[in-house]
Amino acid sequence: MKRGRLLVVLSGAAAAATGVMAWSVVVCSAAFPEPAARPPVKRPPTADTLLRTGLTLQQSADPQGASRLYRKVLALDPDNAVAWYNLGVIAHEDGRTADARAAYEKTLKIDPSFQAALFNEALLLKSSDPDRAMGLLERAVGADPRAATAHLHLGDLWARKHRDEEAADEFRSAVAADPALLSQVPESFRDALRPAPEPSPAGSAG
Repeated sequence: MKRGRLLVVLSGAAAAATGVMAWSVVVCSAAFPEPAARPPVKRPPTADTLLRTGLTLQQSADPQGASRLYRKVLALDPDNAVAWYNLGVIAHEDGRTADARAAYEKTLKIDPSFQAALFNEALLLKSSDPDRAMGLLERAVGADPRAATAHLHLGDLWARKHRDEEAADEFRSAVAADPALLSQVPESFRDALRPAPEPSPAGSAG
């Protein structure tokens, strides 16, 4: 018999009782060789992997390396708010105000309630555009009412406008969220924010 395409061979055995040939199929093991080992497929890193690596580099004081990775993240995911925000932080720390603002604006276009971007952009604008800074800080405390430092800066901006009642409210909110900020409140407002002294026990000597 001829060998088939799958290298199947036939072997015959006589059936003595009947004289009829009975055929059994034998599959040659050589027909199914072990597959050759293939090298592992190297897949490109995902945006999340690049972002995590970028954060590590940024925390390790390698802002240039981090920036390169954030740009790669944005090539894969243009609406990655965290990558835009961190590019803003790097530019902010480097004194590149226009670049920082542009990156923060990109962040806020993607996520209007990104509190850290609202706060950082407000700091950039506090001197040059206080009204715009106030609007950003109000959005920041709207996103997180216990954003103590945002309340502190809002109080300072109200105080500059001589709106003492609004300023006192913001300073009060700041200190309520973080009592350590009391030392940063202007002295003229500080006494009103200190907790009232405990009353003396009844009957104690005056």
